[in-house]
Amino acid sequence: MKFRAEIDVMPLKALLDPQGKTVGQSMANIGLTEISNVRIGKHITLEIEATSKEEATEKVDIACQKMLANQIMESFTFELFNQA
Repeated sequence: MKFRAEIDVMPLKALLDPQGKTVGQSMANIGLTEISNVRIGKHITLEIEATSKEEATEKVDIACQKMLANQIMESFTFELFNQA
């Protein structure tokens, strides 16, 4: 079976996000003073071949832990979708 993973990697809430802070401060410059606490991360998609959703979940989790996210500074979440 083929699955598609949609992965979001974000900086940990306890850490400063300088890129998000800069964008958040710039919102006021374009008249969007209602927007605050901007955090910027990464969105990753990939396809995976696996015999079950459980196997695909395990493989994506390993990929995130070992390569796609720096767990000292980032957290990750993902969803799996069946590919037709």
